[in-house]
Amino acid sequence: MTAPDAAPSTTPASHYPQPRTPRELWELLQNPQSQAHGARHLGEALVQSGVITEQQLRESLKSQLEERKLGIHRQLGQQMVDKGVLTEQQLRHVIAGWLGNRVLDPSHFAFEAEAVAMVPQLVAQREAVLPLMEHEDLLVVLMADPLDQRLLDELRFMTQRRIVPVLAAPGSLPQAIARAYERAAAPEVQAPRRAGANHAAARDLALDLQTTSDLSNEPESDVVSESDNTLVRLINSLIEEAIVQKASDIHIETEPAPKRVKIRFRLDGELVRYLEVESRFRYALVARIKIMAGMDISEHRKPQDGKIDFARFGGTKTELRVVTVPTTGGLEDVVLRLLAGSKPMPMDSIGLSPQNLADLRRMALKPYGLVLVCGPTGSGKTTTLHSLISDINTDSRKIWTAEDPIEITQDGLRQVQMNPRIGWTFANAMRTFLRADPDVIMIGEMRDEETARIAVEASLTGHLVLSTLHTNSAPESITRLLEIGIDPFNFSDSLLAILAQRLVRRLCKKCVQSRPATPDELQALAAQYLDGVQHADERDIAAQIDRWTADHGVDDGQGGRYLRTFTKKGCDVCEGRGLKGRLGIYELMLNSDEIRHHIRHRSPAGDIRASALQAGMKTLRQDGIDKVVQGLTDLSEVIAATNL
Repeated sequence: MTAPDAAPSTTPASHYPQPRTPRELWELLQNPQSQAHGARHLGEALVQSGVITEQQLRESLKSQLEERKLGIHRQLGQQMVDKGVLTEQQLRHVIAGWLGNRVLDPSHFAFEAEAVAMVPQLVAQREAVLPLMEHEDLLVVLMADPLDQRLLDELRFMTQRRIVPVLAAPGSLPQAIARAYERAAAPEVQAPRRAGANHAAARDLALDLQTTSDLSNEPESDVVSESDNTLVRLINSLIEEAIVQKASDIHIETEPAPKRVKIRFRLDGELVRYLEVESRFRYALVARIKIMAGMDISEHRKPQDGKIDFARFGGTKTELRVVTVPTTGGLEDVVLRLLAGSKPMPMDSIGLSPQNLADLRRMALKPYGLVLVCGPTGSGKTTTLHSLISDINTDSRKIWTAEDPIEITQDGLRQVQMNPRIGWTFANAMRTFLRADPDVIMIGEMRDEETARIAVEASLTGHLVLSTLHTNSAPESITRLLEIGIDPFNFSDSLLAILAQRLVRRLCKKCVQSRPATPDELQALAAQYLDGVQHADERDIAAQIDRWTADHGVDDGQGGRYLRTFTKKGCDVCEGRGLKGRLGIYELMLNSDEIRHHIRHRSPAGDIRASALQAGMKTLRQDGIDKVVQGLTDLSEVIAATNL
């Protein structure tokens, strides 16, 4: 290539109007026109921006054509950078301007002090960003790379503003950042708004940061100290976002520097990465949550439990259960469980099959007896119990509940929060309830022999008792209660029913796809449905397919019916997962003479299960496969939830 003409020394910003005040900048931002003067191609934009000449463009295009004949394919801009015609920074700025991003030289710009104070100086220097001005809920920020989505997300959460990025002219940011924060260094200029409603929270956080900075081995300048109000807004917005997304838990996971703090939400039972925060926030983040939960901020070696009433901090009416867990390196992780205080769901909307729904309602109308709901943590047991209670919650019944915590509220119940620290346990609550003329008693969980024994005795003396157990299946619940010391004769007489349940994710209603199921698919599904329940032959499999076709088939327009198979696709509503929301799958075991015989003779769970199946009980997997046939969930979800 011949020696190129000298490229003009002007920066891209020099070709565009350069505002000096926030008002002038805002007026320019209202007209988002391409700054490359109508250039149709990148080469034209490079020439119009003054970083190359027309001769250099012609030679680069000729060289690019020769390379393509040899099978070498390089973008025009990258080829120029590789050959030294222009720099990577010049190329990035011209592309940004060509796409319509405003390029600003901040040398003579009058920064808004309040805007500058919204981003700490250390963050501005490290990330090469500079706040310029505020406008309503917008924050205009000068950036070296306005396409850095990670940095834009961090700024959005840090400032609680929508970010409008503006591209900085090459080499202009370091001096502008130093000048802006030098002017904002005076105490009277620094964010006067921070002394308002958040003053107490900022004071508490400042005291806590002083403690935590002493514990860290890092320089004091590397610990968050000047962004107390920013951190308060960050945590509040984090909780608000979890409520909006209907997350059940927030996981905050800290790592030694320089690794970032990871924040994940549990959505529909699955952990999803939500946000990452700079490592400098790790002590202050945990400390602020401890303050909100009323925990000991000086204790870092032992786990702690607490609760946050989010309404006290300006949020919606939500209670959060908080657990801190010490991890390696003197750090702590935090898990927040959201307890939204929601209303009970109607019984016919929680996913019970028609037969199970009718049987469970019949048991709930009994004047006395024991009904248990079992499953692992987070399987929806409390929701089911409250749905069942709402079905029988009438003026003629006195219903007491002992819960820890109270997650669902409904009128007509007398709900009591447990407090083991003062001796107010489930067993003590049961004794008190029995002296308070109850008709129905709900116990949040049978955790020990004493609570279980009192519950059985209460169910034998004219009260309907409802409770939960942490067991895998209905038959296993019987053996578990016998193992902890319950009298088998009293238990066999008091038991009405045991409902085991799991939660599986629903197929997204907006994007689920269906097609006619093939005979091979139906036979495989029916074989899995009958596996472990009975020794199925071809006739049994065909009979099961016929039952599904009669119950859930679709008319083919020719007097026949066919079954469909459903597959997940993914859309904006389900964020590409193909699954949205959850529903329950159930296993209802009713007491009978045979079950009573097994209880009194302490039979193993396998014998109890065989008798229950013979009496017509559907297993968790069978109920789940029924919902697969109906197009409500995916087979993989059912198998994962019932892989006992």
